[in-house]
Amino acid sequence: MRGPATSSARGGFLDLLSCVPSLRIFRIFRIVRAVRIVPRLGGPRVFCELRQELASGALYLVILVGITVLEICWLLELRFEEYEPGANITTAGDALWWGYVTATTVGYGDQYPVTTGGRLTGLIMLTVGVALFATFSGFLANLFLSPRTANKKETPPDVGELRALLDQQDETTRRLRAKLAQLEQAG
Repeated sequence: MRGPATSSARGGFLDLLSCVPSLRIFRIFRIVRAVRIVPRLGGPRVFCELRQELASGALYLVILVGITVLEICWLLELRFEEYEPGANITTAGDALWWGYVTATTVGYGDQYPVTTGGRLTGLIMLTVGVALFATFSGFLANLFLSPRTANKKETPPDVGELRALLDQQDETTRRLRAKLAQLEQAG
C-alpha cells in the first residue's frame, strides 16, 4: 500500500532527476508537480484575484505571451538562419539577442535575418514586441496616474478549507508520530 510518504519521496526523487542536465526529459515532472500543488495552495483563489484585478491579469497574460513568443521566435530564427551563407545569426546567443533587441524595438542592426523565413519571423517578433511594450507602458501609466483606493478588505478564508487543512495536518502529524515510534523501537 502506498501512502503519502511514498508519493512524496517519489516526487522528490523525480525533482532530483529533473535537475540533472543530461536528463532533460525529466523536467516535465516539475510541471506535473506544480500542477498538483497549485490546487492545494489555493489555485482558485489565484484565479479569483486575477478576475478581480483585470489590469494585473492582463499584464501577466501579456508578459507570458511575450516571453513565449520571444522563445519561439528566436528558436525559429536560429532554425532559419543557422546554416545560411552570409547569415550573422548562427548561435543560440545571437538569436536570443536578436529576439530581445527586436522585441524592444531597439534594433541595433548588429544581428539581422537574411532569409525569407527569418524576416517573416522578425515581423512577428516586431508586432508582438510593440504590443507587449505598449501594454506594459499603459499599465505603468495607469499605476502612476490613477488615484489610490482605500485599503481593500481581504476576504476571510473559507472555514471549510481551513478545517480540511487542519485535518490534513493532524493526519500527517499522526503518521509522523507513528513512524517516529517505529524508529525508536527499532533503534
